Amino acid sequence: MSSTKARILQCIGTSTRSSNLDESSLSFSGSYHGLLQYKHGILWGTWRFNLSFVFASTGIVPVPIEQRIDTQFHKIFFIWFTGNFNILSFSTGSLGPTAFGLSTRDSCLVIIFFNLLCCLPPAYFVTWGPKLGLRQMVQARYSFGYYGVIIPCLLNLVNLCGFCILDSILGGQTLASVANGNLSWTVGIVIISLISLFVSFCGYTVLNWYERLAWIPVLVSFVVALGLGGKHLSNTVATEPATAVSVLSFASVIAGYVITYSSISSDFTTYYRPGGGSDWKLGLYSYFGFFLPITTVQCLGAAVASAAPLVPAWEQGSDSGDVGGLLAAMLSPAGNFGKFLTVLLSLSVAGDIAASFYSISLNIQVFIPSLVVVPRYVFSIAATAIVLPLSIVGAHRFYDTLENFLSLIGYWASDFIAIILVEHFVYRRRNTAHRLTMGYDLTQWNQPRLLPTGIPAIVAGVLTFGLVVPCMSQILFIGPIGEKVGDIGFEVAFFLCCILYLVLRGMEVRWRGRI
Repeated sequence: MSSTKARILQCIGTSTRSSNLDESSLSFSGSYHGLLQYKHGILWGTWRFNLSFVFASTGIVPVPIEQRIDTQFHKIFFIWFTGNFNILSFSTGSLGPTAFGLSTRDSCLVIIFFNLLCCLPPAYFVTWGPKLGLRQMVQARYSFGYYGVIIPCLLNLVNLCGFCILDSILGGQTLASVANGNLSWTVGIVIISLISLFVSFCGYTVLNWYERLAWIPVLVSFVVALGLGGKHLSNTVATEPATAVSVLSFASVIAGYVITYSSISSDFTTYYRPGGGSDWKLGLYSYFGFFLPITTVQCLGAAVASAAPLVPAWEQGSDSGDVGGLLAAMLSPAGNFGKFLTVLLSLSVAGDIAASFYSISLNIQVFIPSLVVVPRYVFSIAATAIVLPLSIVGAHRFYDTLENFLSLIGYWASDFIAIILVEHFVYRRRNTAHRLTMGYDLTQWNQPRLLPTGIPAIVAGVLTFGLVVPCMSQILFIGPIGEKVGDIGFEVAFFLCCILYLVLRGMEVRWRGRI
C-alpha cells in the first residue's frame, strides 16, 4: 500500500504543500477495507466500499510504465461503440429533417462526410494514453498550464453534464412511452439516472464488461424496428433543395456530437501497453468505435424523422419532440415484445452516462487536486444531483436543447483540439531530451513553474470567438456571416486558433527560453 499512498500524496501535489500533510499522515488498515485519516483530524472517514473501487485507477496521477500492461486493445472499441450506439445518436440524426429541413439523402451525406473527418481527433488522442499514462485534461496542462487548464476543465464538465442531461431525458421519455400514461417523463428520468449511477459505482472493470455486451440488445431492438417499419422509409416528406446554410448548420451539430470526445479520449487508455503497434490498433479501434455506431444510428434517425409525418402512428408518437414515443410507435406492432425492446432502448444511454461520470471525477480532480482523497462515488452522486433537475426542466424542450447544446460545445472543442495539436506537433517535437515520451517531461505534470503559463492558450481561445460569433447560426443567435453561409463557427475556431496559438506560444517560448 505504500505505493498507493505515495501516488495519492503526489496527486495532491502543490495544493497541499503548505499543509502539514505528509506520507506518514496517511494510514490504511487492512489490505483493501480501510480507514483513511489525517493524523491532525482534518479528515476522518471509514469506507465500506472496496478500496479497489475507490482507487479503481490512480486518479489523475500518471500511470507508471510498469502498470501499462493491458494488451486487449479491442476493449476500447466497445467503450466508444456502446457509448454511441444509442437513442441519443438516433435523435441527433433526426435533427437534419426536423430542424434544418434536409432530405434523408442530404442529411445522410452530411452525417457521413463530417463524421469521417470529426472522428479523427478523438481517435488520435486515444493513442496518447499508453505513451504518456496521462489523463486527457492532465495532458492539457502542457498547453494550458497548471492553473489555466481550469478553464477547459470547467467547459468539459459542462460538456459531460450536458450529455448526461440529454441521455437522461431521452432514456426517461422512452421508458415512459411504454407505460400508457402511467409513468411520467420525470419518473422515467429519475429511474434512468439511478440505474446509470449504479453502473458507475461498479468501477472501470465492470464498466468495460458492460460496454462489451450492452450494444447487443440495442442492435436487436433497432433491427426489429427496421423490420417492422422499414417499408415506410421510402416515402418521405418533400423538402426544399438543400442550401449552404442548412447543410453547414447541421454539420456543426454533427461535429459537436463527436469532437467533444477529444477532451476525454485518453482517460480510458492509460493502462494499455505502449509499442508493438498499439498506436495503430488503438487508433483504428477507436476511429471505427466512433464512426460506425454514430453514422449508422444517425442516418437511421434522419430516415425515420423524414418518414414520420407520413405515418400517422409515428407522427402521433413523436408529438412534442418525444423521440421515445416515436421509437415506441415503430415497435408497437410487436405488442408486448415491442414494449420490452423499447425498454431496452431506454437503457441504451446508461453506459454513456456511467462513462461520463467516470470522466467527470477525473476532471474535478484536475480542477481541485486536493479532492483526490474523495471517493469517486461522491462525484458520481454530485453529478446525478445536478443532472436530475436539469433533465426534468429540459425534457419538454428537448430538440431545442439538443440543437443548441451540440452546436455551442463544438466551438470550444475546436479551440481545444487546435491548441493541443499545435503544441504537440510544433513545440513538443523540439524537446528532444524527452523523445521517448513525445517531448513531454512527465515529471512536470504537477509542477506549475515548469509547465507553460497557459496564457497563450487562453488568449488564443478567447480571441478566436471574436470571429466565431459572427459565423454562428443558432436559435440563440445568428451572426451576419452565419446568416449568409450557415454556421461555420467550429471550422473558423479551429483554423484561427491554430494560427493564434502558434504565434503566441512562440512568443512565450522565446521569452522563457524553454518549452
